[in-house]
Amino acid sequence: MGVTLDDDARQYLGAFEDVTGVDGRDCLITEGGNRLLIVVERGGMGEAIGPGGRTVQRFEDRVDAQVRLVEGADDPEAFVANVLAPAAVYNVTISENDDTVAYVEVAEDDHGVAIGTNGRTIDAARTLADRHFGIDDVQLI
Repeated sequence: MGVTLDDDARQYLGAFEDVTGVDGRDCLITEGGNRLLIVVERGGMGEAIGPGGRTVQRFEDRVDAQVRLVEGADDPEAFVANVLAPAAVYNVTISENDDTVAYVEVAEDDHGVAIGTNGRTIDAARTLADRHFGIDDVQLI
């Protein structure tokens, strides 16, 4: 499934790749450009973060925005778990009935982490799961 990005997202990804040397697969821009969520190629998180977080910090300084990195995955279950990190995800089950829904079993203490401030994390999970795997909804259980 291909992801179509607008010009701003493409520019942010270009800058990300320039600063980090890591391929970005997707970019969500939220809060008027003050927050970016970058999906990093699988296996590229360490390089994108850099020693002591210096590489991602250099990117944040360049774009003047807070950045959250998510590691890409080849299967939808792993991808949804990665988007919800650092919440402890025990299991992801994809149900394909009328709609395709990812049911995510999260540690009871981590429900708030999985939802995020003002629902940001779960909303990002829903958006990215749809864009990358055609999943209509993500539900915590």
